[in-house]
Amino acid sequence: MRLCKTYQLNNSITALKLGWSLAGPPLMTVYCYLFGDTMIDTGQSHMGRDVVSIARDNRIKQIFLTHHHEDHSGNAAAIQTLDGADVFGHDLSIEKLKTPYSILPYQKYVWGKTTPLTLKPFPEEIETVLGKMFPIHTPGHSKDHTILFLPDKGIIFSGDIYLGDRIKFFRADEDIGTQIKSLKKLSHLNFDILLCAHNPKQERGKEHIFLKLNFLENLYGDIIELWKKGLSEKQIFSSLKLKESHLVKYFCFGNVSMMNGVRSAIRHYNFIQTS
Repeated sequence: MRLCKTYQLNNSITALKLGWSLAGPPLMTVYCYLFGDTMIDTGQSHMGRDVVSIARDNRIKQIFLTHHHEDHSGNAAAIQTLDGADVFGHDLSIEKLKTPYSILPYQKYVWGKTTPLTLKPFPEEIETVLGKMFPIHTPGHSKDHTILFLPDKGIIFSGDIYLGDRIKFFRADEDIGTQIKSLKKLSHLNFDILLCAHNPKQERGKEHIFLKLNFLENLYGDIIELWKKGLSEKQIFSSLKLKESHLVKYFCFGNVSMMNGVRSAIRHYNFIQTS
């Protein structure tokens, strides 16, 4: 099944919702956004034919990647090659995407293959039809994660820093402590519209950032309190009555799970103590 739906948002922004599966509804969907000649993220390569066509119809000239993950960068190389668009990213994204890199089988199934490409570094400020846009480095979900902020419109293109008020799964390479710092950084910005790559909020966006921040701070604090008492990871998981989706965990080869959240908090805390 191929899912490609467009939604017209306020400020003449087009939201492109994309999903793919061999049969039945897609396991996950992803959004990318277009306005003027600008595109934020490019979706998964499984949906390349649709995305490239829409980018061409909208005469996209500049693409900004929130981070390197394959569901965000998947069609950047194709649009760049076929239409000559400039693609921009964080310095760590530039390094990651300049050569091929391996992904797990579930990632290749859900999103598609990765294709290396040449990125340009983010400018300090970006000219768009909606006013100046500013990249703000917000690591935690990934080391290169960056949001794009339109202060004149009160809009943030938030990539994967939000996802939901409460999080049920964490990637093995995520850093909860660093995410908390990044969310605090966003909490000082003036915005209402939160255009997440998987769960957009067209109003009360800042409130949703505070809700996730509160959830992560409480989770982190609870985990570390028990860790300092000498409990193991499994004991902490049980004591906090956390729940695991074993289907998700095994489908993703352990790369996505709730236990990863416990490990991330402990890893971050131990790093702070030894640095």
